[in-house]
Amino acid sequence: MLLKNCSNPPFPYLYRKKRMNLLLLGNGGREHAIAWKIRQSPLCSRLLIAPGNSGTAACGENVPVKPTDFEALKQLALRENIDMVIVGPEDPLVQGVWDFFRHDEQLQHILVVGPSQEGARLEGSKAFAKVFMQEFGIPTAAYREFDAGSLDEGLAYIAAHATPIVLKADGLAAGKGVVICTDAEEAQQEFRAMLGGKFGAAGARVVVEAFLSGIEFSVFALTDGQSYAMLPEAKDYKRIGEGDTGLNTGGMGAVSPVPFADATMMEKVKIRIIEPTIRGIRERGMAYQGFVFFGLISVAGEPYVIEYNCRLGDPETEVVLPRLENDLVELFLAMGQGKLQETSIRTDVRAASTVVLVSGGYPEAYDKGIPIYGLEKVEGSIVFHAGIKDQNGQLLSDGGRVMAVTSYGADLQEALSRSNTNAERIQFEGKYFRRDIGLDLV
Repeated sequence: MLLKNCSNPPFPYLYRKKRMNLLLLGNGGREHAIAWKIRQSPLCSRLLIAPGNSGTAACGENVPVKPTDFEALKQLALRENIDMVIVGPEDPLVQGVWDFFRHDEQLQHILVVGPSQEGARLEGSKAFAKVFMQEFGIPTAAYREFDAGSLDEGLAYIAAHATPIVLKADGLAAGKGVVICTDAEEAQQEFRAMLGGKFGAAGARVVVEAFLSGIEFSVFALTDGQSYAMLPEAKDYKRIGEGDTGLNTGGMGAVSPVPFADATMMEKVKIRIIEPTIRGIRERGMAYQGFVFFGLISVAGEPYVIEYNCRLGDPETEVVLPRLENDLVELFLAMGQGKLQETSIRTDVRAASTVVLVSGGYPEAYDKGIPIYGLEKVEGSIVFHAGIKDQNGQLLSDGGRVMAVTSYGADLQEALSRSNTNAERIQFEGKYFRRDIGLDLV
């Protein structure tokens, strides 16, 4: 029987199964980290990853299915008797993979870890997220939104606005749709370019907001739409160049814990940001069973929301999950049953750092298919594969961000030293990584 609404029903069926068949969607470093964590669960019988990468192949079975090919996912789920689907990237969520499974009679018994298409709009539309934050009193930067029909109004608004000023493509732009402009003329040129198609359909609407000066960090919550559980916090580094210079990337590294995110700061985050967000999800009737990523900035000790994501971040996942001591699959089951309020998150006291190795030229043009050597020389770190493929036993680069080297340490300095040492041991032509990840915090 098809469901008539988007409520979050429990899944008692899953509790009757001692071990389950799980399907993870995605092929990046985040997905390798999730797969690595899932394989540690005694509740996992089989793990399939669609499409996966050379790293996830060591954790389960890669299957050549695109995460946005919903019909192919259906056939895979039925054929392999899948009990739970964990969605790594944002695209299938924004395109409605939760809704597809939940409203199909053959699939609706499968728990999908991720929000509905409506819930995913918190990431899929910057303008939607801003309206949501305004409605529920969540602190964020002042803003206006414009489209091609209000081009002149937008140009005038920018001319009268203080700089720096931030321009954001409304839709998904692979992490590259945010531009910080230092003067009005530059901002107007960028504004025209965005509305002119620089980011395709993602830039059909542009959010123009005030620049907030502070230090950024990331907080993650797993929610069943009613309650939530907080995972360890992290801080990532987006700029390509050391000293946080150059172009934005998908992320050059991350650390956890974050020293300035102390008990006082995190209490403010809970009261002012997380709890109003969960209340908003509940009051709007969004079906939301998955992660909420809070991209935050501390401005003079006060937290503001920069953005929401509807899934785990990358490369933050590579330091958050290694510090999470809970069984991740058990947490997903508690979420599916609406029992997250009964869970207690346990966090490894050690620090974790990850350093991302990228292809020469990234985040602009770069070559693929470059042989990778030296992984066998890595000691005391976990290497999460991202843009790598295995060709007859030879690992080759297959993306801009190639891998993330994650390490534990008694403190951040020790963790970072270990990651940097092992990053040096791995070799491929054009390899680049930032050697200053986390040094601003130690």
